[in-house]
Order: sequence, then structure tokens, then C-alpha cells
Amino acid sequence: MAGTKEESSHPADAGLTTQAAKALHDELARAVAAANRAYFQDDAPVLSDADYDALKRRLVALEARHPQLASAESPAAQIGAAPSETFAKIRHAVRMLSLENAFEDSEITDFDERIRKYLGLGAHAPLAFTAEPKIDGLSLSLRYEQGRLVQAATRGDGETGENVTANARTIADIPDPLQGGDIPAVLEVRGEVYMAHSDFAELNARQQTTGDKIFANPRNAAAGSLRQLDPAITASRPLKFFAYAWGEISRPLADTQSGAIARLRELGFQTNDLTLRAEGPADLLAAYRRIEAGRATLGYDIDGVVYKVDDLALQARLGFRSTTPRWAIAHKFPAELAWTRLEAIDIQVGRTGALSPVARLLPVTVGGVVVSNATLHNEDYIAGRDSKGAAIREAKDIRIGDWVQVYRAGDVIPKIADVDLTRRPADAQPFAFPHLCPECRSDAVREPSDSVRRCTGGMSCPAQAVEKLKHFVSRAAFDIEGLGARQIEMFFDDPILPIREPADIFTLAERDAANPLQKLKNRDGFGERSVTNLFRAIEDRRGIALNRLIFALGIRHVGEAAAQLLANHYLTWQAFEAAMLAARIGEGAEWAELTSINGVGDVMASSVINTFHQGAEREMIDRLIAHLTVEPARPRVVSESPVAGKTVVFTGTLEKMTRAEAKARAEALGARVAGSVSAKTDFLVAGPGAGSKAKAAARLGIRVLDEDAWLALIG
Repeated sequence: MAGTKEESSHPADAGLTTQAAKALHDELARAVAAANRAYFQDDAPVLSDADYDALKRRLVALEARHPQLASAESPAAQIGAAPSETFAKIRHAVRMLSLENAFEDSEITDFDERIRKYLGLGAHAPLAFTAEPKIDGLSLSLRYEQGRLVQAATRGDGETGENVTANARTIADIPDPLQGGDIPAVLEVRGEVYMAHSDFAELNARQQTTGDKIFANPRNAAAGSLRQLDPAITASRPLKFFAYAWGEISRPLADTQSGAIARLRELGFQTNDLTLRAEGPADLLAAYRRIEAGRATLGYDIDGVVYKVDDLALQARLGFRSTTPRWAIAHKFPAELAWTRLEAIDIQVGRTGALSPVARLLPVTVGGVVVSNATLHNEDYIAGRDSKGAAIREAKDIRIGDWVQVYRAGDVIPKIADVDLTRRPADAQPFAFPHLCPECRSDAVREPSDSVRRCTGGMSCPAQAVEKLKHFVSRAAFDIEGLGARQIEMFFDDPILPIREPADIFTLAERDAANPLQKLKNRDGFGERSVTNLFRAIEDRRGIALNRLIFALGIRHVGEAAAQLLANHYLTWQAFEAAMLAARIGEGAEWAELTSINGVGDVMASSVINTFHQGAEREMIDRLIAHLTVEPARPRVVSESPVAGKTVVFTGTLEKMTRAEAKARAEALGARVAGSVSAKTDFLVAGPGAGSKAKAAARLGIRVLDEDAWLALIG
């Protein structure tokens, strides 16, 4: 079993109110959690892999559209499922992570380009990968000490797994002791327990004869067999094991992924013979095609191909996201396709003003799910050409009345794979994308670098104003109890106590007191107690953390994580506001400092600056701030780090890591990375070509380090 831009989310979810999104989120979260329990704990999946992938990615996309719904407890942010209470628990020394999924060839090219960009490698620099079949089984971690198996654990939730040591000892493919010499003192070998097709058929035949449980597929049989309370039952089942990775290890097996796999084979493990080394995306896709073509003849189930950077030193530099490594990706096999008729194209307006086209389809079943909507991405995708008339590789000439091929491929939403031009109606016309917002009739424009047309109405557009207010009171923003999506909609249209902008929330009690005739407590749905509680909740939010305030403003491209980055860097509202008012896009010290923050690129920086330089938006923020006390940020400090709490500036050419990697490392150690030298700077890390910043540091008496000295300092 097995992430997003606004235009990539589910079309049926695009126009949801916050309350409806919360209800849908709860429904999706329950479904994903139930599927996780069924798959990882009960070994009885209730969904196909494609359906599960679709469900989880829809949940991820919904949280991207409504960030206030995201949390560490959400199934979207979790790996696997909690270990069963039936087994003792084992905490993994090194987390067992999941993999990022890809479904399109273009995503593999993107994967290669992301890695090259992160590492600072040119397009033609050598970069090797491994490609191996993705086994559809049960993940298992085997811990060896001095060459002997001491414990075995399932993946569980990635942090803690189930102790299945006695059962693992019965599997012939798991060596004990390890073979050969030069064995690491500690070695955690990770791989997949699976069952061959022929063994699965024989097992089910025996189960049927004895009147026992019949398994639905080999994966269920393998998982159910390993997770038995009686090891004798596991021993009677024909389980196999492929090794392909490792966790804690006292010393490296090799310098490369392929070398480490070969070393595991020497130690006595079964490794997959189809694993190969590839030199780039073309080789990876060729391997994918070969493995996919031979899938039916393998004798065991696979559901894709896994690609990993071969050089282990590069893997270490690339590191991990919260639940997935940057250096690996799973290229999943496609799901079902179906043809149907496109009956209409609707335009929906999102919180950021994006005009998103949605295909309304004659309902058709795809992969066991009835599909009636599909994403059309943007106007260029529909037209098949960009604004200059150039053909777009993956875009389609799509017209109302066309017969289109729809696929799900485990993705969040259905997409259109092809158009049957032989069945196109004679009167079908190219779709005319609107240049006016369908909600407020304001101009809808495209920035030169943007593929999306956006309404310029801002808070004057009902679709944006209401959604921005809902975002403002959402859980990750101001989180005002008693003032949710339903109440925002009610107050927005209220003729007596309207809430049309955030500042109106903090004058609500004052305006209610000044109105002697229609008190809020006398209205339907309210009472004296509920109004008292609401006003108290509003008062409690006059003091707000800086990161919550920045997130609450609903600035395009600034999500919860980005708001935290900005807060940790500027620390106070006064400093942040002053920097944004002084900043100019693409130039100046303030722009350099803003874009030097790891995770803040030119697009996000431009969006933040634009917000503070637009008159109406600026006035709205000023009116809001007048009612607030903004609490300074308290960034995480790594106390044992020699650079914790220090301000670092990088200049010149770094030769042993990219600028992005250097910033990420420094911030992970608790340092603050700035873009310009000032009296507050503690270290200047200067590579070849350092210029004015080095002179400024010398003038201010700031400690200057070369790259080697910096690396020695941070260990």
C-alpha cells in the first residue's frame, strides 16, 4: 500500500465550505485509518491498492487545500498503522519510512531533476540509480548482533513494530547465523515477506480441505502467516523473504546501494535478481517497461518499481522528508482505464482566486469507483496549447461532447488520458475559457509565469472573501471556538453584525453592545451563554503567535510550514512587517534575506511582498493588527549544537555542498541563516568569489570561516 498544488486536488472538493471540508476530512481519515488497520493489522485489505492510493492522496490534497485540517495525528502524515496489541512492541532504532509514489513517466524525470538541483549537479553530471521490483508483501526488519538474529519486527507505524522474532526464525530465506566473514557487529536488514503464487494456491487448497480461512491474495496470506501467535503455524506456511535495505548498522556494507545489495547476498539473504543499476531516467523507465512486461511471469506479486540513488554518500546528503526519503521513489503500475463522454466544463473559484476547470462526465466505473468528474488542470491543458500557441506535451484538445479516456492510476482524482477524435461531434467548438470571474465578474488574469488564471477581486470576490475568512478562523490559524465555517457564512451576509474582513471579528462584541434592538443572544442558534463564550473566545485570540498570524493572512503560497519558517526567521511581527514593507521583488537586501530562508523561493517571496504592497490588503492587515498582541516566535534550538541560536551568512561558491543543502544543515542545527551581513551576524561562511559580504564582515569584526572550517565546526 502506499502528495500538492491547488489545481491538483479533487474537483468535487474544490468548492467545499470549511465545515463541509471538515466533514469530508473526517470521513476520509476514518476510511484511510480503517484501511490501514485492515491492511497492516488484520491482513485483510478492504480496498485495492489503487483505491487505497486514491483515497489517501485525496486526503492529502484536501489537507493541502485546507491546511487547518492537517495534523500529526492525520493518517495522511502517518506510516502504516499502530502495532497490534496482540504482539509485544519493538521500537525501531532507525525509522521504517514509506516511499513517495509516482504514476507518470514525467514524475521520474522530475525526480532526477529535483535530486540534481538539491545536490548542485549539472544535467550531464553522472548520477546512477538502482531499479528493483516493488514486492507486494509485508515489510520486516531483522536485527543481527555478532551475526546472530536477535529480533524481528514488522514496520508497524514506522516508529514501533510488532515483535515477530520467533515466527521469523521459521522462514528458510532468513539466515541465522549470517554467512561468511567480516560481518558488522550490528546489522538491521530490511526487506519484504511474501508468498509465491504457486505456494499461495497450495495453501488455499489445504485451507479449504481443513475448513480453515481462505486468503484473498498472496499478500494477505503472507502477512497473516507471519503474524501468528503460534510460530508452528508460521513454520507450516511457505513464506519467502527478499532483502533490499538496512536500518541501524555498525559499519557500512558498501559505498553504493547496488554494492550493499550484493553484500547482503553474500551474507546469505535472498535478493531480487531483477535489481539493476541505471544511469538516468531513460534507463529507469526502460527497466520499468521490462519489469512490467514480465510481471505475469515472475511467480509473485509486485505493484511497481522502486528507484534509489546508488551512491550512499549522496543518499546521506539528500536525507529525508517527514515520512519519505528524498533519494527514493516508487513508480507504481497503472490502474484501470475507461471511456466516457464529457458533458460539460465547469469553472470553480478557489480561496486564492484560481479558476479551476472541472470536467463533468457521463458517470463511468473506473477501478471499482464511479467517476463523474475529472480535473482539467488549466486552460492550456484544455486547449492543448499554451498562450503563445505552442503545443504542450501532456495537454489535450478537449471539447464538450468528446469521448475521453479516464484513468485513476492511484491518483487523488480522475484524469483524462486520451481523446477519441474519431467520435468528436461535428459541431464541437474549442472551449472558451472565461476572462471574468464567474463569482464576482472581476477580471481573471494570468501572470506571465503562471499557468492558472486568477480572479483579481480579492476580498471583494465572495468566493475568496468567505473562504479567506474561514481560513482565518481555522484550526491552524486563529482557531476561535464557536466561530467556524457555518458562523462565518452567516455573519458574512448579516446586515446588522457583518464580518467582511478579519478585523470585524474583534469588533463584534463592541458592535453588539452598541445595538440595543437585535442582540446576538436573542437570535436563532444563539443564547446568552453561547454568545458569552464566543466573545470570550475572541478575546482569548487577541494574543496570537506570530506563525499563526502569518498563516491566517491567507497569503498565496504560504502554508502552515512556510509561516513557521518566516516566524522563526524574523521572530517578531514588527521585524517581519518592516522587512516586507521595505522589500522590493528581485532586488535589495530585504529580498536577499527573505529568499535566503531555506524553503522560501522567489515565487513565495514575491507573493508575501505583494500582499504588503497592495493598498486594500495592507489596510486590512493594519486594521487587524490594531486589535492584536502578536507573540514573538520561539524557534527550536538544538542545545548541543555549536551554532544553535547563531546567525550565519553564506557567500561565495560552496564546493562541497549546494547552498540549499548548507542552509538546510545550518537550520537543522538551530542556526538562523540570513542573506546579508549585519552587526547581528555571528559567522560568515565564505567560499571562493566572496565579495562585499566578506568586506562587511571584516569591517564589523565578524568571524569568517572557509567551507572546511564550517564543516569542522558543525561536525
